[in-house]
Amino acid sequence: MSNAQVGWRSHALLLLLAAVFADNFVGRQILAVMIEPIKIEFGVSDTAMGLISGLAFAGVYALLALPAGRLADRMSRTRLLAMACLLWAVATMLCGLAVSFWMLAVARMAVAVSESPTTSASMSIIADLYPPHRRSFAISCFTAAPTFSAVIGLSLGAWVVEHYGWRTAFIVIGMPALLFSTVLAFVAKDPARGRWDLASAHAAHPLQSLGSEARKLWALPAYRCLIMAGGLTTLSSYAIGMWNTSFLVRSHGLSLQHAGLLAGFICGGFAGIGALFSGWLSDHLTPRNPHWQVGIPVIGHVAAISALFAYLLWPNTVWAQLGGVPIPSSMLWCAFYSFFVVWWVAPSYNLVTQLVPANRRGTAMALQTIISTLLGVGVGPLLAGLFSDALLPAFGVESLRYALLLVSLPVLGAIVLLIRTSSHAAQTRYVHAERAV
Repeated sequence: MSNAQVGWRSHALLLLLAAVFADNFVGRQILAVMIEPIKIEFGVSDTAMGLISGLAFAGVYALLALPAGRLADRMSRTRLLAMACLLWAVATMLCGLAVSFWMLAVARMAVAVSESPTTSASMSIIADLYPPHRRSFAISCFTAAPTFSAVIGLSLGAWVVEHYGWRTAFIVIGMPALLFSTVLAFVAKDPARGRWDLASAHAAHPLQSLGSEARKLWALPAYRCLIMAGGLTTLSSYAIGMWNTSFLVRSHGLSLQHAGLLAGFICGGFAGIGALFSGWLSDHLTPRNPHWQVGIPVIGHVAAISALFAYLLWPNTVWAQLGGVPIPSSMLWCAFYSFFVVWWVAPSYNLVTQLVPANRRGTAMALQTIISTLLGVGVGPLLAGLFSDALLPAFGVESLRYALLLVSLPVLGAIVLLIRTSSHAAQTRYVHAERAV
């Protein structure tokens, strides 16, 4: 183990990475408050808007995530992120300058291209900034940033869209990325790869072709089960997140404005707190027993799906009125769900960084991102919509309630896969220990 220390430079770089990630997500989610004015201006359908905000974005992102992860393993990660931020800023501002719907669609695809290295390169850097016993909380700080910023960003974004138009909002969001790009290119330093690793456990091997590297990673049982568990989880959570506002409107009679406000602040706020807490908890419990790295996500899943079922089946009653906003009693269960549903993220990402060599972490995180993006952004919301339409004749306006119940069931498969991950990871640790003797 290296004698390197964690200092203020590590924390500063983590803060910068979190800011980049948060800006990316605000740019992705602000489309929710732009749909109506864009539809009116360009005269397009809901399906067309759904394509540029969902499947088209997810497809391009997933297609390029693996090559981007490969670049993160081959070149300076801070320089790669600097170039990505610059491209992201330009592409986002071009969205605001689009004179046709198809120009907007192409610009959104360029945004997806520029975002493709963010997660893999950032996670690879974080693994070299912090040792394993401090890494989960660092990862939770990174992953919680978009949750907190989205609550603020969407509120401010809606105000900018209403007063200055959707084009101005895109340009305003793109500007901070120019600053991030400059700092990453000329100030930030790429940390040494694998400085916290046990040499005997993760000896560096020469990188081979992209397909060969992907197949080798997929052949690792613990890694394969872990990222598939993450994919099933995101399928459910993205579907709930995308349709939650509509559920509150249809089943609890809220206005769209009130439903969006509650979904944003309660779900976003409690998810951010849950992400930070699970990272802290993992860092405190895992050094005592490595099984907690999988145990914490399993506990989170069980608690989350229990709270989700209560939330979706709770009767339509109002708990209180706050500032003229009616708060349904079920929102208590929604808060519990949001707090626990993110417990898997930091411990699982930390485990990925420990299962693979330092010079393959970018590729490993890229595969994780591909599966989560395709199943979460691409399949989850679509599946919920298909279920809702299929159940419409039987349940009418309440069809979405039962569709969301069905789309939450894959989490049970994620729990099984996590249990298998724990078994495979234990065998991997035993092999590493034997080699170290």
